[in-house]
Amino acid sequence: MRLEASRLGFRHSDGAWLFRSVELQLTAGTITGLMGPSGSGKTTLARVLAGYVRPTEGWVRLAGEQQLAGLAHPRRGAPNPVQFVPQHPQLAVNPRWRIRRILGEGAAPGDELLEQLGIAPQWLDCYPHELSGGELQRCCVARTLACKPRFLIADEMTSMLDAVTQAQLWHTVLSMVRQERMGVLVISHHEPLLERLCERIVKLWEPPID
Repeated sequence: MRLEASRLGFRHSDGAWLFRSVELQLTAGTITGLMGPSGSGKTTLARVLAGYVRPTEGWVRLAGEQQLAGLAHPRRGAPNPVQFVPQHPQLAVNPRWRIRRILGEGAAPGDELLEQLGIAPQWLDCYPHELSGGELQRCCVARTLACKPRFLIADEMTSMLDAVTQAQLWHTVLSMVRQERMGVLVISHHEPLLERLCERIVKLWEPPID
């Protein structure tokens, strides 16, 4: 299975292009890196690929079928085969829900996965604001991996975590890549991380001014 983007472009409401002519192909069982300077559109591109945002031009296809923005929202009915983990986990959870309910939105993660990600049992009865950013991010990752997506879009997914926890989390993700043949797009400004994890790296640069 492939997730493909061709001639992809996104333009702001003021007419300025954020990016143009992006070509990207993600394949099941492989890890691809995406890097670029601040403001080059990495997060917007991730949201386009996950189906949250409609591109200004170009298209995204999953297994040959065109993806439409608004129809790929995760955990609405059947789990979306393309899952997105944002850099800021507070934006991905309901602040009024306890962690146990948040984790149960889709396919609730099992005890083994929670342990692999270092999620303490007492966190499950907490509200999001009672956890640190890194702790909440681990919970968001657990919720996403439990859905067993075909493709994972990870936007600076481990930036809030210490080095030991980062290594622990990526070990779990790499294991799932092998077991489930999951394709992963790792978005990061940290090139050494991408070089360690990824089979290839795509660089996204700011488009020329029209």
